Amino acid sequence: MVPRMEELVQHLKAVGVLKTPALIEAFQKTDRKDFVLQEYQDAAYEDYPLPIGHGQTISQPYTVAFMLELLQPKKGERILDVGSGSAWTTALLASLAGSKGRVYGTELIKELVQFGKENLAKWTVRSQASNTPELFPAKKGTLGLPDKAPFDKILVSAAAQKIPQELLDQLKKTGTMVLPVEDAVIRVKRIPGREPDVQRFEGFAFVPLRFP
Repeated sequence: MVPRMEELVQHLKAVGVLKTPALIEAFQKTDRKDFVLQEYQDAAYEDYPLPIGHGQTISQPYTVAFMLELLQPKKGERILDVGSGSAWTTALLASLAGSKGRVYGTELIKELVQFGKENLAKWTVRSQASNTPELFPAKKGTLGLPDKAPFDKILVSAAAQKIPQELLDQLKKTGTMVLPVEDAVIRVKRIPGREPDVQRFEGFAFVPLRFP
């Protein structure tokens, strides 16, 4: 019998959104069931968002795969996950960054910071992860983690009205950020001596990005 997470991975590959071998492996090692509430365990492998409490959701697997394919996290990189929620994306990023990488998550809702930490503890044991991410409650008046910057990559899982300059400033000079802006996913690549390269992909919906 094929494990349910493998069925989800095969589905994401079949619809053409999950392509990179390293990302496929990260999904296989990072069981979504470890990151959902108990009452939604039976729906953990479905391709739609699920509530995690406090008006927030664990994102649709299709959307997560799409954004991570755009971001292309690599081993050894320093990565920030803004709006970590259940910490599923944080764990995926940690799997991709490997033992020499560093992954940090920030979350506005303190109860979800604790929820994410508990989920990461389960994931670390089950996946035998060599790189446990660090989760932090968002600081009042601050977006991201400027004291841990600069980052190679930044992933944002809540929709902003525009690209936040505060997060751009936390990227390395050649860094990449993927984030929702209104109803689109945006990829921003910083290029030394030039304006950032910005690409827009329409047709997505996210909870709004709230500032602490």
